[in-house]
This record gives sequence, structure tokens and C-alpha cells, in this order.
Amino acid sequence: MGVQGAGPAFRSAVELVEAMEAGAVSAVELAEQAIARIERHDGTLNAVCVPDFERALEAARAADAARTRGEARPLLGVPMTVKESFHVAGLPTTWGIPEFAGFVPDSDAVAVQRVKAAGAVVLGKTNVPFALGDMQSYNAIYGTTGNPWDAQRTPGGSSGGSAAALAAGYGALSIGSDIGGSLRNPAHYCGVYAHKPSLGLLPLRGHTPPDVPVVPAESDLAVIGPMARTAADLKLLLDVLAGPDPLGAGVAYRLALPEARHDELGGYRVLVVDSHPLIPSASSVRAAIDAVAAGLAAAGAKVERESPLLPDQAETARVYARLLMSTLGARFPVEVYEHVRAEAGQLADDDRSLTAERVRGAVASHRDWLAADAQRAVLRQQWRDLFAEFDVVLYPVMPTPAFPHDHSPMGTRRIDVDGADHDYFDQIALAGVATLPGLPATSLPIGTSDEGLPIGVQAIGPMFGDRTTIRFAELVERELGGFRPPPGY
Repeated sequence: MGVQGAGPAFRSAVELVEAMEAGAVSAVELAEQAIARIERHDGTLNAVCVPDFERALEAARAADAARTRGEARPLLGVPMTVKESFHVAGLPTTWGIPEFAGFVPDSDAVAVQRVKAAGAVVLGKTNVPFALGDMQSYNAIYGTTGNPWDAQRTPGGSSGGSAAALAAGYGALSIGSDIGGSLRNPAHYCGVYAHKPSLGLLPLRGHTPPDVPVVPAESDLAVIGPMARTAADLKLLLDVLAGPDPLGAGVAYRLALPEARHDELGGYRVLVVDSHPLIPSASSVRAAIDAVAAGLAAAGAKVERESPLLPDQAETARVYARLLMSTLGARFPVEVYEHVRAEAGQLADDDRSLTAERVRGAVASHRDWLAADAQRAVLRQQWRDLFAEFDVVLYPVMPTPAFPHDHSPMGTRRIDVDGADHDYFDQIALAGVATLPGLPATSLPIGTSDEGLPIGVQAIGPMFGDRTTIRFAELVERELGGFRPPPGY
């Protein structure tokens, strides 16, 4: 599905491939248009932090020649961007960390190899926060990325540059990553689509910090995934990215993904949740989700607003906080780790706040980790039971629409939700709903706030039900609408 009423910069990848196959446009023309658009808008937006225009034009010329020879590849000639954290041979990979500003890999990440092999034209790399650790995208190397809907607000993070680029019409696709909502929250803030795949479905090799060897490895919680302006393009890019790492890491993505459970909205059984017990949703977010729930019911879907099968969301958030910070804390410098360990020693035993759980997780022992992992196993079984009765769970992506840039010290930040003050990092509890059990979650745009800012929702599905959540998003897009371009773009 295309973007109704939008100009050529907002055509979907599916439409672009059809147009090139029909001879209506060339890959070179598309690349030139995308480059001109980036040059026109990105002085303000700052989404593409590492342009690669010369090689993009070379790739476009090669795509046109391949099509002339009769070749047909899934992304042949489609312009797209890549998150800065993926290795692209000859371009810097810094993760926004100044000490790595000079690091240039000599090989592509597996995901980048696959989009190139499929014929994509990579325009450049998109901006990220320092060490990918924020819901904003700014760093000392590349500066601050704005949201196309309001440049004074965050586009999200850590895949914020990719979401901003898509919303601004800089190519049809992008690839990002997600451990704390880093695909989903930028999609929500910028009004685009993203898919957090089932854990282990897509190979991570080459989505690698500059000081870490590039080897095949499993990762707890972390995934890479596709971003686009239509749900059909998510499916297209997911199919390109999926498949085993040729070096043999992991087993989950060797499985054949089942087809979508249903092909029409009327067949879907949907559980709708509009807020989290530990971090409330703003009234604008609840209203948008309520409107979608009503639209789904009108389209014939079975919609429920509560279920005893839903796992305990407060406990899920606490377990997620511990396991997330166990993963992230393992890379803390020694002096930081020792400071956090001392802080953990001062916590009261009955302090079950998410802040306390994050501190405990950052210095957790292996025994502690195994205990949290055992809790996760129980929660996974509860999700399996739920998905015997439902096909998707609709859940907020973030508690508010995009907030103004906030570069204050991380430990002091707060988020305002309808006038009430909350811990900044408690927001990622919403990401953990799907991340902790490793479930697929498709972020789709569903409306705008009173200020005209995008609002999204995540459709969470059963393990390896990636085609179910993406197809659901595609049907919602067809029935209720999807992406629309920001004013001025």
C-alpha cells in the first residue's frame, strides 16, 4: 500500500520496484532524487550523519544495468538508509562514542550484505545516541537529530535517525536495532513503521560496537529489524534479512516462519491494553488506542480490553529491568561498575521501584541472572497460553508523543505524563513487554495528538508470529490509515 496523497519521495519500496520494472523510473533517478532531498532538508533535520552518495550512485547505475540484463531482485534499485551502528565497509561505525570516531570497518554487517545483495542502494548511515543508550539521537560526533514533525523534539532512539529519515522521505527503507524499544519508539515518535522480530530471527553479526570482535554470537534481548513507511515494506525487508548466519550462530532463525494467522481483520482476536501499571499513558495515547480499538471492532475483529491470561505487567517490568541492565552493565567501565555496586548495596530490600531493579540488574551475579531468567521462563509460558486465545495484543509504545530535546544529565531526567512527573527511564517498561519474552512486535502509526504529533501502537504476537503482527498492521493500514508525511516535507 502506498501513501495516499503523498509525493514521489514517499512511495513505498513495493511501488518503487514496480515502477522500475515498468520502466517508469530508473534507479539512478531515484537515487538522485533522494540525495537532492537529503541535501535540501538535512541541514535542519540531521538524520543522515554519514552520507555515502558517490557509492550510492554507483550502486544505482549497477542496479539499472542488472535490470536491463533481466535480473529481478527484491530491492533492486530501492534507495534506503542504514543505522550508524551497523558495519558498512569504508564508513565509520562509532555508536556515537567520540573515542571511536576514527574506526572504519573493512566489511559489511550480515544485514547490510543482504540488503546490498538484494539490490538496495544505500544512501548513507543514520544518527544514534551515545552508545545507543537513549530515547533521543544525539552525540558529540554528529550532533542532534530532530523530529520531522517538530525539529525541537526527539525523533526517538536509538534508531532515531532512521525513523526521521523515513518520515522525511529519505528513501523507502531503513534497518535499525532494538533492546529497549530502539526500533519501536522512533517509529512511534515519527509516525512510521518498525518491526521488532522474534528473538534470534535475524543475524546480529556486524551490528557490533567498535571495540568488539565481529563474530557470530547470540544476544539476550537484542535484535535488529526493518523500518519503513508501510507494513508491506516491513514484510519485504524482513524476508530479505531473515535466514541463518552463514557462520552458523543460533538456531531460532533456522525455523520457517508460519504464515499470518488471518488474512482479514475480521478474523483477528485482539487484546487491547492502553496503559502500564508502573508508567501511565498520556490521554492522547489512550484516546488514539481507543479509537483503533473501536475501528477494529467495527471491522469485525474480536476486541477485548482485559484478560486474566495477560502476564503480570508490573512483575514483567521488574524482571526486564534486571535482565536488561545485566546485559548493559557487563560493559560498564570498572569505576562505573564499582559505583553502581556500592549504590546497589544501599538499596532497601523492599524497594521494588524500576530504578532499584535497574541498579540491581547492572551488578547482578550469575545466580541472580539465573533466577530472573527462570521468572522469564514462567512469563513466556503465560504468553503462550494467552496467544492460544488471542492473535495480537495492542500495547502503547511510549507513554507520550515525542518530547522536546533534553540533554540534561541522564540521572536527573524526568518525563511529564499529563502533568505528572515520572522517571525518564521507566518509559522503557513498555518496550520490555515484548522484549523480555522475545516476542515479535510491529509498531504502526495510528493517529496524532492535539499538538499534531504522531502516535503509534505496538502489535505484539506469539513467538515467531512475525507474519501475523505485520499482516495485522497491513490490514489496519488498509482499513484505518497509516503513515502520512509531516508538514513541510
